[in-house]
This record gives sequence, structure tokens and C-alpha cells, in this order.
Amino acid sequence: MGRGWVFQHDNDPKHTARATKEWLRKKHLKIWWLDAELTCGQTRPLVFTQGHSVCNRSFFPCFDTPAVKSTYTATVRVPDGVTVLMSASRTAYSKQDRVFQFSMEYPVPAYLVALVAGDLQHVDIGPRSRVWAEPCILTCAVSKLGGSVEHWLNVAEDLFGPYLWGRYDIVFLPPSFPIVAMENPCLTFIISSILESREFLLIDVIHEIAHGWFGNAVTNATWEEMWLSEGLATYAQRRITTKAYGEAFTCLETVFRLDALHRQMCLLGDNNPVSKLQVKFEPGINPSSLMNLFTYEKGFCFVSYLSQLCGDVKRFDSFLRAYIEQFKFSSVVAQDLLNLFLGFFPELKESCVAQREGLEFERWLNGCGPPLCEPDLSAGGVLTGPVQNLCDLWASEPPDPAAISNFNLSSWSTFQTVLFLDRLLDRSPLSHEVMGQLSGCYSAQLDEMNAEVQIRWLQIVVRNSFYPDLPRIRGFLHKHTSRMYTVPLYEDLCAGVMKCFAAEVFYQTQARLHPNLRRTLHQILFQTSALPTNTGSDPSLLPPTPPVPQTHPQEPPGARRPPHYWYYHTT
Repeated sequence: MGRGWVFQHDNDPKHTARATKEWLRKKHLKIWWLDAELTCGQTRPLVFTQGHSVCNRSFFPCFDTPAVKSTYTATVRVPDGVTVLMSASRTAYSKQDRVFQFSMEYPVPAYLVALVAGDLQHVDIGPRSRVWAEPCILTCAVSKLGGSVEHWLNVAEDLFGPYLWGRYDIVFLPPSFPIVAMENPCLTFIISSILESREFLLIDVIHEIAHGWFGNAVTNATWEEMWLSEGLATYAQRRITTKAYGEAFTCLETVFRLDALHRQMCLLGDNNPVSKLQVKFEPGINPSSLMNLFTYEKGFCFVSYLSQLCGDVKRFDSFLRAYIEQFKFSSVVAQDLLNLFLGFFPELKESCVAQREGLEFERWLNGCGPPLCEPDLSAGGVLTGPVQNLCDLWASEPPDPAAISNFNLSSWSTFQTVLFLDRLLDRSPLSHEVMGQLSGCYSAQLDEMNAEVQIRWLQIVVRNSFYPDLPRIRGFLHKHTSRMYTVPLYEDLCAGVMKCFAAEVFYQTQARLHPNLRRTLHQILFQTSALPTNTGSDPSLLPPTPPVPQTHPQEPPGARRPPHYWYYHTT
């Protein structure tokens, strides 16, 4: 694939600044060059960029901070058979010269400039949306989304005002894409692995749609306040799902996420500074390394608390529309949001809600620990109740097979099933007898379910050293090569007594892993970072290192990492 390109970067509407860079090299941090073998179709190479949060400085000269926004234009020349997409409007295309031109007319921060080029085709799925993907997965992607995207956009517009970016297209990227999804304006990047689960897919896409208002139009001015983007977008996402799918579904998804937040809290401790909404960065720290569930879920809880103070969720919707109108295409700090909030609701300001004991705004922002309060999720009881009942049955001594047989996991939603498996994992270690019963009841069913379900069952298998199901782990890791599914399993395998097995599977599959992921897994396996940085795709460049089997005592519940890393941005 050709690497020549020209990029014009506009710091103001008069185009007073121009930056040109003509050669991209593989060493650049967030320009991902994929050989054909690492793509979905395995026929043509593909390149994409990932700028969040401070990596686009390796893509083009820029002020790589969310506080600075600008418009931009770009010109890209590619070989025959390659299509280029960017987080901007395509303004011109010369088929003869294979030149694509793009323009972003609204100011955006540097991290929202993105490019992908490869064997990409599209299908229109609405009046302002199309799905882009490699031909081999395009039909699947379209069938999973159907006409839902336009419906979600309409619901979002009813809640938060007009969608500002013109088009909302989606491009599905190979499993090497390092995060789950990225809210680039006009063009959401999303990992193709998520097509396994329609429920996770719809949540991901709706969350990225919400960023069109919260994060893209109005941006956090500093990475120390990422919750202004992620917390508000998570709140907006759940307003959209409540309108589109009902309150019970939204509450179920929220319970699932808050469970994960509390597990992370147990792991980190109540006084860990990364649990603050306003995290203070030390010099040299990559902001992405401090993204965690607090950014999303504690931020969501604070926004939900502000909504509760209004007494009417529709009044808060009106405030959010005013917030977007006031600050669109600019960057803000938390005080801007809170000042507008108190000005919009003067009766709340007069009653000094910002200083309410135990729920002070300052404590929300700068206090460590879990959310000061959580929203009422009782409306989800019709869906979460059966999950907890089944967990309790499995916790009884001994489990009652007759009572357990009344529950049919195949009739449950994905979120119900993963909530059940996560809570089972919370009860580990489980006896070998119970593991045998669980495997007998569910292994065959779970084999037919999506990867989000399967990985959780396999984590239960690993953490309880249940050897009869090891072939399922091998099969899963041979099939799934994305970071979101490999890293959690390898970490669990290496934390227990299955490190030799993990090394064996790694050497069998490493040729199909992106070099960056390969290095990560090698470090997990052998606790070393002394690896070459230019490994290409040749597995011989990572020679076997004899692993040392280690036996670790079972971590007590509440002292372990969450069962599965699920962030919208997982670097």
C-alpha cells in the first residue's frame, strides 16, 4: 500500500496554517499497518489510525490536546483497489489518479482526526448512514444493524437536539483494532469482533452516536476530566436505550456495568486516586493509561444525580440541549457544566445543592472511591431478578438440580447471561463437583453463544482450574485474535497453574496476532518487556521462552481484577 500523502491542517477558517507530511513509517505509534494476513478477508493490506488520546502527533503535526480545535482538509492518493475513508466529508475523488479529498468544516480536536484505507465496500442503511467493511463481513454487519441506526439517531435528536455532523457512517475494522469503538465524527470505527453479539453491538453504536453531542461537539478541555465526555455520553446512551428498548433493558445493562465498577473498586481500593473524576496527571503519563470504568460509570452516576436534582428527567434533557447549544464546537471544564446547570435551575442554586452534605459537587469530582450515590435500577428487576435467583441456587450446599433446571439460559438475553456468569465468577473458587455440574448444564449451550458469553465461562474454567474444559479455551483462542478477548484469558491463565498451556497456545496462534498484541501477550507470559519492536508478522521473531509454572493461591473475592475488561476505549 502506498504511503505518500499530503495533509492540510487548518487552525482557523482562513487556512492560515498548513502542515505537510509525505511519508508514514511503520514505527509511528498509532498508524496501524496490517498485512493482508491480519485483515478479515486476508486478501489486501489495510491501514488505520487511532489518535485517542494523544497519539495523532505521530500522524501529523498538531497541538495534540483536546483544548485546541480546528478544521482541516486532507488529500490522499492510494493504489488501485484501495478505498480511503476519513472522519470528514469526502469532497472530491479522481478515479484516474486514485486521489481522495476530504474536508472537516467544523472545528475538532486533533484526536478526532482519523483515516482508514483498504479493501472496503459499503451498503447504505439509512438516509445519512452507510456501513463500510471488507467484503467478507459486510453482509453480516448490515444484517446486524438493519435500519436501527437511523432510529437511534432520531431518538437522540429528540432528546439532545440536531445531529451536527451530517453523515453517521460506521466502518468495521479487523480484530487488530486496539479498542472496541472510536467516535470519530462522521465515521465511527468499531471492531468487527463485536458483531458476535447484537446487544453489545447496539450499546457500542448508541454510545458512539451519543458522542456526537457529548465529546465531539462539546469536548473536555483536559484529559484530567475525561468524564465530561464519557460520563455524559454514557448517560445519553442510556437515555436513548430507555426510549428505544425500555427502562428494564437499560437498567439491566447498567447493573452489569456497575457490577464491574465495584469489582474494579475492590481491586484498586477506596483511596486510589484513579477513582477520582478529576484525575491529576503526572508529567509523562499517557492519558489513555488511566481510562477506567470510573470515567464512564462514576461519571454517569454523577450526571444521573444532577438529573435527579431536577426532579424531572425531561427538564434535564432540556438542560443538556442548552449545554450543547451554549458550548458546541468548543472545549469545556467541569465548572463550565456546573455553572450552566446552576444557572439553568436557579432554585437549585438557591438551595445550595452544590454543598449538600455528603453529596457535594467538589466531593463528586475530587473524592476517591465509588459513586456517592447510584440511580434507582429497580425497574430492571424483572430481568436481573432471575439472574440473582439462579446464582443463589448455585451457591446453595448442595445445588438443587431440579430448581436449577427451571432456568433456561438459551431464553435469556446476552446481558442476563453475562451478568450471571460474572456473578458466578465472583463466587470463585468453586468446588470441582460444582464446576462439573456447571459444565454439564451449560458448556454445550455456551458453545453456541457469542464470544462475550463464552469468554466469561472460560474465565470461570481457568480460575477454578477445571481441566476438562481446556479444549474449549484452546479453540476460543485459536478463533479469536482481538485484544479484548485474548488479553483477559492469558492474564488468568498466567495467574494460575495453566501458564505452560497458555504458552503452547500462544506459539500456535501468534502468527495471526498483530505484532503489538503479540508483544503484550509475550510480556504477560514471561513478565518481560525486552522484546524487539519490529517483529513484523513472522512468529520466528519471538522464539519460545521456557515458561516457569507457578501455583498461585486463589485470589479472594473482591481482591481480583474484573472478570472481563470492557471499556469503550481499551488501549
